[in-house]
Amino acid sequence: MQMLGDIKLTPLGIAALSLLTERDMHPYEMFQTLMARREDVIVKVRPGSLYHAVNRLAEDELVEAVGTERDGNRPERTTYRITRPGRYALRSRVGDMLANPAREYPAFPVAVSKAHDLPADEVASHLRNRRSVLERDVTVLRDTIAALPDKPRVFLLDIEYLAVMREAEIAWVSALLDDIEGDTIAWPALARTTGEGEDPS
Repeated sequence: MQMLGDIKLTPLGIAALSLLTERDMHPYEMFQTLMARREDVIVKVRPGSLYHAVNRLAEDELVEAVGTERDGNRPERTTYRITRPGRYALRSRVGDMLANPAREYPAFPVAVSKAHDLPADEVASHLRNRRSVLERDVTVLRDTIAALPDKPRVFLLDIEYLAVMREAEIAWVSALLDDIEGDTIAWPALARTTGEGEDPS
């Protein structure tokens, strides 16, 4: 086993450990539970990657097998439970993630920093499309919260956070669109025309 300080829990590993604090589960049940709770909006969830994540947790002794079961002709399913080191690792990693903003490199700021390489009207068109997608996302997230009125808020904080972040982005994009379309932001003269940015094939 690695030293606990050397173990780097992935987002999927964190999700699996968190589920096991509720009860013992096999990976397929974990997958079903994550999907039912719409955890896929914050963690990339695939059955194969989840099985791999649980196997890694077992190798690191953060979870342990407690039994197997077979349903008809299906392969055996191993049920796991979280260990004491697993609880410590989960608490430590989540605490660190809450306290320290991660240095992440999302794609949108890169696109924004290079938007001046495109004609202003083209940028505006792309931003209107982005805003429409964000608005649909917010509707889905808010509907998810509204559909679970009896679920304690503490279990919906991730969905709430995502909705608020998208709403903030919508506000920023809308303000930028107003500036672009109102000619209140200086746009550099392009050395090339819009047509030169088209696919050369």
